[in-house]
Amino acid sequence: MIECNHGTVVISDESDIIVARKTIREVSEKLGFSLTDVTRIVTAASELARNIFVYAGSGVMSWCILDTGNLVGIELTFEDHGPGIADLKQVMQEGYSTSKGLGLGLPGSRRLMDDMEIRSRVGEGTTVVVKKWRRG
Repeated sequence: MIECNHGTVVISDESDIIVARKTIREVSEKLGFSLTDVTRIVTAASELARNIFVYAGSGVMSWCILDTGNLVGIELTFEDHGPGIADLKQVMQEGYSTSKGLGLGLPGSRRLMDDMEIRSRVGEGTTVVVKKWRRG
């Protein structure tokens, strides 16, 4: 059985990205993640929150503490009702960007976290779920 303590951060302004980062840093530190893993989790959260702001204008980041009894982790869900992603395969390629950025947002977030799932429908929005499990 997975226990899930959770919370949300609404992202509708660029300053909300900072709130999301701070919230996830605090939760990750309380869970006992290493400094390196806290940095990875916060970086992924920042990238995914920024994607919501840049591409959809607004959305929600939800976090959930996962505790299986043997493993402890964190699950982050980023959900928007923006334009959606027409070609998921293309946006997951390193260097691909529609906003003149470095194209590291989604592929970089995937590398930083243990699991990543993306669901998107054109005209309806996108949901990205990432997980990181605590080592040791």
